[in-house]
Amino acid sequence: MMISTKGRYALRFLVDLAEHQGEGFVPLKDVAARQEISEKYLEIVVKELVKGGLLAAMRGKGGGYRLNSPPEEYSIKSVIELLEGTLVPVSCLEPEREVCPRKEKCRTLPLWQGLDRVISDYLAQFTLADLMEKPTVP
Repeated sequence: MMISTKGRYALRFLVDLAEHQGEGFVPLKDVAARQEISEKYLEIVVKELVKGGLLAAMRGKGGGYRLNSPPEEYSIKSVIELLEGTLVPVSCLEPEREVCPRKEKCRTLPLWQGLDRVISDYLAQFTLADLMEKPTVP
């Protein structure tokens, strides 16, 4: 599994907004400058975040973006899935996929199901609020 630049930048953008949520609507250019990310690229990312209902946007003077909910309500798993799609490690586990005809005799299926659970459970345990805390090196 490889998280794309879009997914990583979305998390950085959301954490930055969460840290500056007391300022009201935050201009995209301010976040881009603080995060050292191209405004053009962030526009693409933010469009998806707004469409997904995570952000509110306001145009004009005093405009920008703000979170629609408190940082504690943003699961990292849901943010990544919004930008990346499903996180399943193999295609046969995709939700909309037809059941594999080899499912009953597949010796590797339990391995992939376990990996899927580990990834899902790991990302689901974190929120934007968690990412706002200073990281500690294990």
